Amino acid sequence: MKFNGRMLVFTIALIALATACKFFFGPDLDWSGFSPVIAIALFAGFIIKHKDMSFIMPLLALFISDAIIHLLYKTGNFEYAGFYGGQWKNYLLILSATLLGWIFKGNSYIGLVAGGIIAPTVYFLLSNFMVWQATTEAVYAKSFNGLMTCYEAGLPFYRNSLAAMLVFLPLILLSYNYVTGKKAVLTTA
Repeated sequence: MKFNGRMLVFTIALIALATACKFFFGPDLDWSGFSPVIAIALFAGFIIKHKDMSFIMPLLALFISDAIIHLLYKTGNFEYAGFYGGQWKNYLLILSATLLGWIFKGNSYIGLVAGGIIAPTVYFLLSNFMVWQATTEAVYAKSFNGLMTCYEAGLPFYRNSLAAMLVFLPLILLSYNYVTGKKAVLTTA
């Protein structure tokens, strides 16, 4: 991926999309988790050849959207803060999707589907495990049943992240191929 003016606009559009989804869907528990951030991270792993640089796009999308949400929160225009304790763990988990993008490369439909299912699944499993592990209150018992209860509580977020992947990964791939002058295809090849 060559970085030029069109790619800068494309990256800004991805950041705007992530911010808009947080703003419109985040406060509604029925839609919470419907975000393009995991798809952006997977996409970055698919297309950015320099592995160290592939982390920048998803981190920028996540950080800038969190900063905008936090600013809105501080001015009384949003329900919750964009930055909170332990948030760095979510940033690391998002990067697991970038690593999966390296593995699947996105140049076949099988790779796209596998990455699109595995990335939100890994995020769901690891993030809910960390919630269960870090709970200091009696919210989830420190037992197998407590862990399963934590996973069960996270299922609506998982459903929404899978739905978001179904919507946003093809949209991002088609947009990227349009911006780079390739034909309208869903793969990165």
